[in-house]
Amino acid sequence: MKVTLLVLTLNEIDGMQVIMPRIDPSWCDQILILDGGSTDGTVEWAREQGYQVYIQKQKGFRHAYFEGLPYIEGDTIITFSPDGNTVPEEIPTLIEKMHEGYDMVIGSRYLDDAKSDDDDWLTGFGNWLFTRTVNFLYGGHYTDVMVIFRIYKKSLIHELGLDRDDAYELPEKLFFCKISWEPLMSVRALKKGKKVGEIPADEPERIGGVRKLRIFRWGAAYYFQFWRELWFWRQ
Repeated sequence: MKVTLLVLTLNEIDGMQVIMPRIDPSWCDQILILDGGSTDGTVEWAREQGYQVYIQKQKGFRHAYFEGLPYIEGDTIITFSPDGNTVPEEIPTLIEKMHEGYDMVIGSRYLDDAKSDDDDWLTGFGNWLFTRTVNFLYGGHYTDVMVIFRIYKKSLIHELGLDRDDAYELPEKLFFCKISWEPLMSVRALKKGKKVGEIPADEPERIGGVRKLRIFRWGAAYYFQFWRELWFWRQ
């Protein structure tokens, strides 16, 4: 299993300087920084440390993924946020769990004793609602369908149609935002009968930078997407 760690950045210099030194390069075969156009020195710092950096041309998480795909060398991908919300020391645990034969493993903020220090009452309720809805509609047992921190086979991207614009265009037009593919991946993995698992992974408070959540627009787009998937995509 060849593993690529995808690090998603947009003006995260403070978090990068604290979090990235805690990542042992031997854990992965490739570390690729996907940057959304940082202006705070994130890109320059990353290159000075010897990291491979790609600067995306279009805004949004999914465009970072779409544009970064040709540069991914691994057959397995970990998506990671360096803003302090993700504990880097959990990366080996995520990889170890994947070796048990899973197609995807999620670093859940709500499994067992894990907790989120970044949640407020609104985001906590939203994550609970979204997870319960996906489990109800598609027969899952997730505790966290939304989180970025996860590992999965690269082949899932094409197999689940995550690389197709038609999976996102309508909700993005309806709610005037750009969305990512993690929630949709959680749904379609269930529909396709993939083996999915979770490990407990705390979410500490972010380090520096600005919280980029567009709570209501993103929430509405994802919730619409969950229900639309009942008839939109067939395995």
